[in-house]
Amino acid sequence: MAERGAHLTTAAPADEDRPSIFEVLAQDSLMGAVKPALLHAVKILATSNPARYGFLWRRFDEIYAILDMLLQHHFLSRTSASFSENFYGLKRVSSGADGTHAAHLGLRRRQHWCSLLLLALLPYLHTKLEKVLARQREEDDFSIRLPQSFMQKLYRAFLAAYPFVCMAWDGWVFCQQLLYVFGKTRTHSPLLWLAGVKLSYLTANDIRSLDLKPSGPALSPSQSFVEKFQRLVSTAVGGVAVSLSTSLSMGVFFLQFLEWWYSSENQSTVKSLTSLPTPPPPLHLHNQETSPTHIKVCPLCRKVRTNDTALATSGYVFCYKCIYVYVKANHRCPLTGYPSGLQHLIKIYSPDG
Repeated sequence: MAERGAHLTTAAPADEDRPSIFEVLAQDSLMGAVKPALLHAVKILATSNPARYGFLWRRFDEIYAILDMLLQHHFLSRTSASFSENFYGLKRVSSGADGTHAAHLGLRRRQHWCSLLLLALLPYLHTKLEKVLARQREEDDFSIRLPQSFMQKLYRAFLAAYPFVCMAWDGWVFCQQLLYVFGKTRTHSPLLWLAGVKLSYLTANDIRSLDLKPSGPALSPSQSFVEKFQRLVSTAVGGVAVSLSTSLSMGVFFLQFLEWWYSSENQSTVKSLTSLPTPPPPLHLHNQETSPTHIKVCPLCRKVRTNDTALATSGYVFCYKCIYVYVKANHRCPLTGYPSGLQHLIKIYSPDG
């Protein structure tokens, strides 16, 4: 049995520089563990101090995409690999290169920018699309509207077809990985195939060239102001990327521990440790002389509540229209500042209707 499965962990003699399926899947999962861990840390900061760190929560996708692009650009330029690929001792080479041409570092300009866009920009667009579709589904749940215009019909058709598109993509990825296991393809991911590259091992010559490779051309008095400015910007970007890569390299095992800790198997423990504290009841509830009409006043519009709706993150009750509009625009509770979404709105129904 061990002999039959040996080809999974060792490459064939004809492809000695071909990584095993376990190595390529491990480097894929590395960056997948970084974003959820950082997102959880930002969520804790935003919950503890919404006024100071709330913008990190609201703009997390954009900030993460920019930092990810700087990091991946730095590693693609210097090591011909993404951060996770370099962490596992891999590099990107042209998919049509043989062993002789793959012996040196360096991607062509088109391969470099295609790799960068597929590594950093495509995940950002996918995340934003998922959030937009989820928000549209929630809005459709609160209202019954028949499609009237052609664009509305087109949108509803896309909404219905999107799960099948995702299923087709996941099936392509699975088939690509299965073919890679049996040596029928050179890449384990459709994204590598689209970029026109494949993964290979770093060699001793590659490591020596990395040690001797300068970070960029040196400044000289003969250079123009634009060239000097580009050089300074490149140096600054490289410094930021080095700082990010160093911190990620030191914390990668901690991030993987966080991924396990906050997995589905530990959700009950996490919920008990990180759940938001129950806010104290409004002071006017302790006043026995307060009239029932005053108790039913909406904190936003200061009028008697209509269509009572509670916000699950804080427990306060508002008019449905008031809190729906506010949470949709600000993504937080108007009284406590806790991060909130439309899914936290709970309609309250009284026995008398």
